[in-house]
Amino acid sequence: MKRALIVVLALVAMVVYSSIFVVSEGERGIVLQFGKVKREADSELPTVYQPGLHFKVPMIDQVRKLDARVQTLGDQVDRFVTSEKKDLIIDSYVKWRIDDFAQYYLSTGGGNRLQAEGLLRRRINNSLRSEIGTRTIRDIVSGERGDVMESALKGLLESSSELGIKVVDVRIKQINLPTEVSNSIYQRMRAERTAVAREHRSEGREQAEIIKAEADRRVTVMIAEAQRNSRTLRGEGDALAAKIYADAYSADPEFFSFVRSLEAYRKSFEQGGDMMILKPDGDFFRFLKDPSGE
Repeated sequence: MKRALIVVLALVAMVVYSSIFVVSEGERGIVLQFGKVKREADSELPTVYQPGLHFKVPMIDQVRKLDARVQTLGDQVDRFVTSEKKDLIIDSYVKWRIDDFAQYYLSTGGGNRLQAEGLLRRRINNSLRSEIGTRTIRDIVSGERGDVMESALKGLLESSSELGIKVVDVRIKQINLPTEVSNSIYQRMRAERTAVAREHRSEGREQAEIIKAEADRRVTVMIAEAQRNSRTLRGEGDALAAKIYADAYSADPEFFSFVRSLEAYRKSFEQGGDMMILKPDGDFFRFLKDPSGE
């Protein structure tokens, strides 16, 4: 009896254990009965279990737990064509979450996230391609990036509902040109900048020549004015000296002659080896013969 009781209790424990399941925070649970999603009794809506402790029918119900948090689908780098038939490399990402858990489970082959992201990625590319194909590069880069993301989000809301997914946000992280296009653009920009630099250098040289010529002109004018002023001052000084000499001579001609003779003597005899041949009765020795000069 004890063994039978132990066996019965073990079976009961196994049944109770297999009939209990826990849904963690951030997850939702759906139950499959004979491979079909269990739905509410009075409606066609699937039974979705919130976080907590729940019960199921052992051996019949199978629980599938799905992530209910917002997911990020990143690394969306692809080539798109604008209305100008120009290629753009656009890096984008998408925020999404499961909206219809039963539809998501059925459309993704049992809730396979990789398959879900693959299906969603194709829809994202199609939506962005249709939006970018109607705009120019200038529109996308400068002012209409927000409009592109908003329109792409509206298009994804309709197409992603078939997967049981709700797209929360679509963002374009980076817009680049293809490598071959970027190289040609950079070369053209470099050539343009080189031409502008060459023009600025030539203008700078022209301005330098103008400044140098103006400086040379001002220097020439200043030197000429300085020389003119010096000649004027020298002439005024000579005139003043001549006037002083004339005034002094007219005041006492004899004394002036005496002083001039002394200066002539001093200059003539300041070199010891000089030799002068003069007549003794000449005017040069007038004041040596007679201090009065007579």
